[in-house]
Amino acid sequence: MNRVPEDGARGRRPGAGGALGRVVRSGVGRRRVQTAVLVLTALVSVAASVLGLGLLVASAAPFDRVFADQRGAHLRMDFDGTAVTGRQLAATAGVPGVTAAAGPFPLATVPVAVRRDTDTSGPPPGADLGLLTIAGRGDPAAAVDVLTLTAGRWTDAPGELVLNAQDRPPEVIGSRLAASSPTGAVMLTVVGLAGSVTHSADGWATPQTVTALSGGGHPAGYQMLYRLADAATAHQISDGRAAITAALPAGAAADSQSYLAIRQLLTANAAAFVPFVTAFGVIALIMSVLVIGIVVGGTVGAATRRIGILKAVGFTPWQVARSYLAQALIPAAVGVLLGAGLAVIVARPVLGEIAETYAAADVGIPVWVIVTVVGAALALVSLSALLPALRIAGRRSAELLRSGRRISPSARGRSVQRRLAALPVPRAVGLGVGSPFRRPGRSLAMAATVLAAAVCLTFAAGLMYSLTSVQHSRDPLSGPAVEVGPRLEFGPPDPGGAPGGPVGPPAGAGLVDAAKVADAIASTPHTLAVFGVAQAEVSVSGLAGGSTVVGLSGDSSFADHQMVAGRWLSGSPGEAVLPTNALRQAGVTVGDRLTLSASGRSTALTVVGEVFDLSHDGLRVYVDASALDALGLDGEPQSFLVGVQPGTDLDGYLDDLNARVGNLGADAHTARDGASSVLTTMNAVVALLAAMVLVVAGIGVLNTVLLETRERARDIGVFKSLGMTPGQVVAMVLASVCGVGLLAGALGVPAGVLLHHAIVPMMGGTAGAVLTPGQVAVYSVPVVALLLAGGLVVAVLGALAPAGWAARSSSAAALRSE
Repeated sequence: MNRVPEDGARGRRPGAGGALGRVVRSGVGRRRVQTAVLVLTALVSVAASVLGLGLLVASAAPFDRVFADQRGAHLRMDFDGTAVTGRQLAATAGVPGVTAAAGPFPLATVPVAVRRDTDTSGPPPGADLGLLTIAGRGDPAAAVDVLTLTAGRWTDAPGELVLNAQDRPPEVIGSRLAASSPTGAVMLTVVGLAGSVTHSADGWATPQTVTALSGGGHPAGYQMLYRLADAATAHQISDGRAAITAALPAGAAADSQSYLAIRQLLTANAAAFVPFVTAFGVIALIMSVLVIGIVVGGTVGAATRRIGILKAVGFTPWQVARSYLAQALIPAAVGVLLGAGLAVIVARPVLGEIAETYAAADVGIPVWVIVTVVGAALALVSLSALLPALRIAGRRSAELLRSGRRISPSARGRSVQRRLAALPVPRAVGLGVGSPFRRPGRSLAMAATVLAAAVCLTFAAGLMYSLTSVQHSRDPLSGPAVEVGPRLEFGPPDPGGAPGGPVGPPAGAGLVDAAKVADAIASTPHTLAVFGVAQAEVSVSGLAGGSTVVGLSGDSSFADHQMVAGRWLSGSPGEAVLPTNALRQAGVTVGDRLTLSASGRSTALTVVGEVFDLSHDGLRVYVDASALDALGLDGEPQSFLVGVQPGTDLDGYLDDLNARVGNLGADAHTARDGASSVLTTMNAVVALLAAMVLVVAGIGVLNTVLLETRERARDIGVFKSLGMTPGQVVAMVLASVCGVGLLAGALGVPAGVLLHHAIVPMMGGTAGAVLTPGQVAVYSVPVVALLLAGGLVVAVLGALAPAGWAARSSSAAALRSE
């Protein structure tokens, strides 16, 4: 018997001070394994809960807060510089309903490419940055749309450029760019990155630089930014735009954009985290309750004899409960604090993505989330320790001392154990299979934990498959390995920053001879397929403002496109394929007619397909190149996308192809893969949350089996004295969890598939997209077969350590302990 000393000469009641503290310290020290398990359980559970709830709160609605801080523009309007003056635009600040205005800012939309003599670590030399809308601003601060400088510095001289920080890495700073203008190439140097919550432009430069981009003399366009008194709905925004347009000459307004469209786009990325983070958070919460209850309740239940000793020497039931509460809270508090800190650290990548999206620097897990989760975890531990301790401590001392740690076989499934032990399997396995019936309540809790782990594993695997499929098909023109476009070379700028003359085709121009380039590509060995791409800004019926129409020539069926409905282009004239977002805004469906207009001409097309497209705001229209010719536009390919045969050495292929197309004014380079940082971050978060949940499940199994083997120490000692080998002991212990693991897998996999099929379409809906059946139905037969064994693997891995401890234990010591 462990004798609890009285508290010195004062003779105070045991537990009234120092004695109670010694009991607590003794309990923590004697059960080091349970203490370590409780620390680890609390750490992982709290980390998963803080991470899940923190991401949920951080991604909920940061747009409105950042929009207010940066005085975002409710309405952005672009104007024709030849139809209106800057003074007329400035006067629109007094239009009824306008509460604040910024501008007019000179505006130019020009094709931009990286100069070939750029030696920075940013975009590769010759890379085409596409059409960039550049506004002329002398200061990032304004009455509307305050720009947040995220890297580098602001422009202070002509020829310097600050790019929009969205999707631009800091390495782009220092890059030298060439922008095409009506009078030649204008040289620009990137000096900084800035964020605009309303995406008012792709970049900003001095007004003089923007005037040079317009060809000198007079700006080609102006930009005005407005805040309106009433801007809660699209109808109110439309009324404000109409009032401003009415105050200006007819035809002055060229384009406009409501902040509501930007809000929907930005919040879609962050909101896509919410469904699956919520699902993981609920699973982690359920498992935390189960595992903490098993760990703490099992520790108290295994100390029945010790509680009897404490009561025999004078401890009251409440004092016993307090001692075990302290024994649970001390390690739990350590684990809770470590878990909260871990969650803050691992949340940084996702929160950094959200901060980059909104050009904000203070997106983080709120303190109240950490306090709430920490408080709830400690309260759960307290209840898990107090309730069983009070229940056991309320029994008589003699009863507790007599029962000790022995469990009556007749009360724990004696008949079931006997039947299972008689199965035609090795005796050790039969004994192990019947072990869960000794403690059915504890076994059910462990089974629920493993079941939750199987659900989580199945859900996470399917989610990562779906996200990978979405990543590959987010741009319908992704997939080809090589892109061939015009070779862009420019002479150096004159002293003082004046534009240098173009050497070869200006940035953004088409190929010199597209037919010869196509023949050269086709004749290059290992070429699998090729198609041409031409783009133009045209008017599309039902879509406000201009839209980018992509004209394709050749067989583009090998590109990574996923069809939501209908089919892809067949190469026949008169067909169009639109993304889901464009179809919704245009108010048309597959089979309807769509009208394109440009330069006074129009052509009607039939919508033959709805394609999955998360790139370019999902507003591009894909047509056969003949549709551009019908509008009087140049349908000749501006670039080619090339597929190569499997196993081809890409570097060698590019060298061979460049040798063939170089003298034609073309350049071959690796095609952009169109990868999304948001989807990459989602995959990382899924893997992290799944790993945390699986660790919690493994801890629950480990502690349950550990308690079981300690309670059966005498039985194991008898078995070993009768000749049971250490290997047979391991087999017996592992067999005790195999049935639970197999059952959890059989039930967990279907539940995980159902959860996946419910959550993944919900994620697509928050991003404004409809997922295709191929992106949802990702569970193949081999994958399901592996997942069915997931519960068994989790259970066996959790039981390995206790099985090893039982195999190494001394039978003599086990028999003496009774």
